[in-house]
Amino acid sequence: MAAELGGLLVIGGGISGVTCTEHLASQFPAEDVYLITASPLIKAVTNLKQVSRVLEEFDVTEQISTELERQYPNIKVVQSAVSELKCDEKKIITKDGSEYFYKKLCVCAGAKPKLIDQGNPYVLGIRDTDSAQEFQRHLANARRVVIVGNGGIALELVYEIEGCEVIWAIKDKSIGNTFFDAGAAQFLISQLRADKAATSLTCKRSRYTMDVPASRNDSSVGSALGPDWHEGLKLKATEEFSHCVHVEAECEVKQIFLQEEFKTLNMTTFSPPHKDGSRTPDPTSWPVYVQLTNGNTYGCDFLVSATGVVPNIEPFICGNNFDLGEDGGLRVNEHMRTSLPDIYAAGDICTASWKRSALWQQMRLWTQARQMGWYAAKCITADLLGQDIEMDFCFELFAHITKFFNYKVILLGKYNAQGLGTDHELLLRCTKGMEYVKVVMQNGRMMGAVLIGETDLEETFENLILNQMDLSQYGENLLDPNIDIEDYFD
Repeated sequence: MAAELGGLLVIGGGISGVTCTEHLASQFPAEDVYLITASPLIKAVTNLKQVSRVLEEFDVTEQISTELERQYPNIKVVQSAVSELKCDEKKIITKDGSEYFYKKLCVCAGAKPKLIDQGNPYVLGIRDTDSAQEFQRHLANARRVVIVGNGGIALELVYEIEGCEVIWAIKDKSIGNTFFDAGAAQFLISQLRADKAATSLTCKRSRYTMDVPASRNDSSVGSALGPDWHEGLKLKATEEFSHCVHVEAECEVKQIFLQEEFKTLNMTTFSPPHKDGSRTPDPTSWPVYVQLTNGNTYGCDFLVSATGVVPNIEPFICGNNFDLGEDGGLRVNEHMRTSLPDIYAAGDICTASWKRSALWQQMRLWTQARQMGWYAAKCITADLLGQDIEMDFCFELFAHITKFFNYKVILLGKYNAQGLGTDHELLLRCTKGMEYVKVVMQNGRMMGAVLIGETDLEETFENLILNQMDLSQYGENLLDPNIDIEDYFD
């Protein structure tokens, strides 16, 4: 079966793909817009709130595809993985053998987990709804889990998991290195040792359950999880204790052994350390064993590989001469165009190759997925209508809002002094258990900020970063809690 020649095609049912599809459908109501997705569920942005000029907050709603088609009668959702792209024929071939021709194509196929030991049944990656539910099934009877990685997924898991021991292996000196410095990490890590307040498991987004095959092809990776992916999942094992997290810092996984292989090597394992710091041999028989580069070996029920993602480019690059970025993504210019005619890309699969603002960097986060999907549709629309378009303002300043360890977390600009060299300084304000504020200054100007807790400083700091006002005269008074900084710079 072949669709009409010269249609508008979007590949990927995640945040960037659905956002792009919705915008195209609204701009061209008389034209069919095809959304091709491997997953039975699509991700839609809801409750979008403009917190400040750049900073956005929103929920992600899981929907069955018919809901999207109901809202936009000219959207046609095709549930099938992509088998091949033939750019010379401007044609997409899906796994079910159907062919779809395009005049404009936007590839939003996302990324897939970078697993430590591909194919090992005891190594899980968490990327989409199916893999999150698979993790929940494994956790139900677990006694000990090893989590490897230091990004957003790992941070959320170690805080949310209850009822089993968690060994958290990170290659950095402190937790959350992707988002925080050591000071912010110290502020947050106390929460791992505290009993969590009782929280409702009511999910704030709609969730649908589908029958999922027991085995899944890696090329059929579903759409990425949204910001509140763990809401509504029961992340509790069988033991009575709640939080039991041990951090193994500055190490990586050296080797993974299955039970029979481990027994033949006659190796020694350890339990997590006691409060006095001592360790005792672990006599328990485990299905899998993880040897770390620091010499410690732990038995566990399974391992979560949360070590990042790689752009999901495989179905598209075979026979097509795309320019790729250093991180393996499809390179896009300032109008989200790839190196091939009439093909755009957005979200995790792409690499921004334009001359970037001094205050923006690409990170594969849901906020940027929405921004890129919307902007890609805007660029496609301008191209079809023969209009000029300027780079969207959202790419002037990096801005991300999320939640870690039950704290609101806002990251602005060069929040970790990325690329600023050594000639910068940090201003800090910390109230234990309440807030952590860090400001990155260079030549008297604010270049970035980390806000943890209910600080109400995001709009003021965003303006100060964008305006690049010389703040030298204020010195450390900039973070004086006795000064109402919002009125100060009004």
